[in-house]
Amino acid sequence: CDYNQITSLNVSNNIALTFLSCAANQLSILDVSNNTALHILGCPGNQLTILDISQNTALNELSCDSNQLTSLDISQNTALHTLGCTANQLTSLDVSQNAALTELHCQDNNLTTLDLSNNTLLTDLRYQFTGISSIDLSGAISLTDLRCQHNQLTSLDISQNINLLYLDCKYNQLTQLDLRNGNNINMVVVLFDNPDLFCINVDDENWSTMNWTNIDSAMFFSANCNPSEIEEQTKN
Repeated sequence: CDYNQITSLNVSNNIALTFLSCAANQLSILDVSNNTALHILGCPGNQLTILDISQNTALNELSCDSNQLTSLDISQNTALHTLGCTANQLTSLDVSQNAALTELHCQDNNLTTLDLSNNTLLTDLRYQFTGISSIDLSGAISLTDLRCQHNQLTSLDISQNINLLYLDCKYNQLTQLDLRNGNNINMVVVLFDNPDLFCINVDDENWSTMNWTNIDSAMFFSANCNPSEIEEQTKN
């Protein structure tokens, strides 16, 4: 039912339904309460303010981007491995019960925190334009792709994320950045427009200096940043 003009959809009578896509309609009501076999639900680009998926315990993939959701309860969706909820009005997102989650895109919301301590399988995380000022990524040990640009981050530590391949954290307020994860030679890093970030902790300062170019000219690399080193470098 993609790209129609429907405003309300009730499929609760179809208990055998496993896949539903109803993108880019004018839905303000979507009832999937009895669809306990539903594995994939796509409802982006609608006008939903409420989405009750508490009964959809078999759900693997959910895309509800570009709606008007202020809350999203996924605590019962323990099989969920892919979640896209970008461009909503979420002020919080609890993924502590979603240990199977591998992909989380929650950018363009009003989040202030994000607890990933139980998400050890997460590989793809994008939370741009959320306003988050700090995040603990030490539990997300499988992470390969991290995009957190346009936030309020003042520090970021990815030293436990040994599988990380791509990092984009431009347009933040970083003053501290620890990239010593033992995997720098396999990483693409984008750091520019963090005007208060000077020294970046890395595996090998010489290698990073020669290979990472997406940084501001005032930034430099070190195996162990310290205040005296930063003062000396910023004088030159």
